Amino acid sequence: MDMILNKTGEQQAKEAAKRLKTVPFATAFSSDLVRAKQTAEIISLEHNLAVTTAKAIRERGFGDYEGRSVNQFREDLKDLLAEFETLSDEAKFNFDFPYGIENLNQAVTRLITFLREISVAYLGKTVLVVSHGALIRHFLIRIGFATFQQLQWVPGISLPIANLGHAVIDSDGIDFFVKDTYGINKQA
Repeated sequence: MDMILNKTGEQQAKEAAKRLKTVPFATAFSSDLVRAKQTAEIISLEHNLAVTTAKAIRERGFGDYEGRSVNQFREDLKDLLAEFETLSDEAKFNFDFPYGIENLNQAVTRLITFLREISVAYLGKTVLVVSHGALIRHFLIRIGFATFQQLQWVPGISLPIANLGHAVIDSDGIDFFVKDTYGINKQA
C-alpha cells in the first residue's frame, strides 16, 4: 500500500541520514512507493543526489489484498498461512497464494535482477538502494545470509528488520556478499 512517511518515519530517515552521512554514495535508487522515495530523498540530501525510483524494488504485491490490513489478510488466509509455515525455506519461495498475491520468488527475483544490473553499471562504487523490510528480509534469506527461522517475523512480537535497518552488500554482478548490517535481528 502506498502511503507517505509519518513523523516517526521522517525522524527515522533523518537518523539514518546522519548514520550514513560519510558513505560516498555514487547514486541513489528507491522503490517507486512514496514512503521509500521520501526516505531515500532524506538520506540523499546530504549527498546532493537525485533519487531514481524503480518498480522492481517495491514491496511484494498483494493483489486483491492491496490496501487491506495485515490482520484481514492473516484471518482470511489463515489455513494457507499455516500450510506455508510447514514448508521448507525453498518451498516457501515458490508457494503460490491466490488472489493475485505475488509469490516470494517472483518478488525477490525482480529485486535480484535490479541489484545485478546496478552492480554492473556502478562497479566499484557505493550505491544507495531503499526498498522495504519484508523484501529485504526475503532477499537475505534467498542469498543464504539467514533462514526464515533466523529472520522470523511474528506480528506484534518479532520484527527481523527494524525500520531503516540496512545491509551493506557487495556484488560482482552475479553473487551477493553481506558485509555489514544495522538493525537486522538475525537469531542464532
